[in-house]
Amino acid sequence: MKSYRSSNRKGFTLVEILIVVIILGILAAIVIPQFTSASEDARKSSLASQLQTLRSQVELYKLQHRDSYPTTDGSADPTKWDWTRLTAKTDDTGAASSAATAVGPYLQQIPVNSLTNSSTVAAAAGTTVGFVFEAATGKVFGVNKDGTQATY
Repeated sequence: MKSYRSSNRKGFTLVEILIVVIILGILAAIVIPQFTSASEDARKSSLASQLQTLRSQVELYKLQHRDSYPTTDGSADPTKWDWTRLTAKTDDTGAASSAATAVGPYLQQIPVNSLTNSSTVAAAAGTTVGFVFEAATGKVFGVNKDGTQATY
C-alpha cells in the first residue's frame, strides 16, 4: 500500500510574509508624518486658546485695577510682568489681598506656551520666551517654536 503525502499547506510562505511587512512599512511611512503635523497643529491651537484667555483676563485686570497692567509697578513694561497678580486675589492697586473687596484670581495657573515650553514674558520674541507683551498696545502675543512672534 502506497502512502501519499497530503499537499495541504498550512501557514504562510516567507515571500507572503515579506510582502505584508513591506506593505505595512509603506503605510506607516505615509501615516506617521501626518500624526507629527497633527500634534504640532494641536500645540498651535492650544497656544491660540491660551492667548485668547490671557488677553481677556489682562483686559479685565486692567479694567479692575485703575487702568494698570499686571506688572510690579502697573506699567506696560514687560520686564516687570508679575504672574501672581493674575493668579491671586488682589486689591485695586494690584497688591495681594484677602479682603472682601479683593478681585481675582484671573487665571488658575500660570500659562505655559506649548510651543516653547516657557511662561516668560518679554518685549520681543525669542526662542526662550513664551509670551510677548507689546507695551504700545497692551496686547499679549505668543512665540512660535522658531522664536518668531505668533500671529494668532
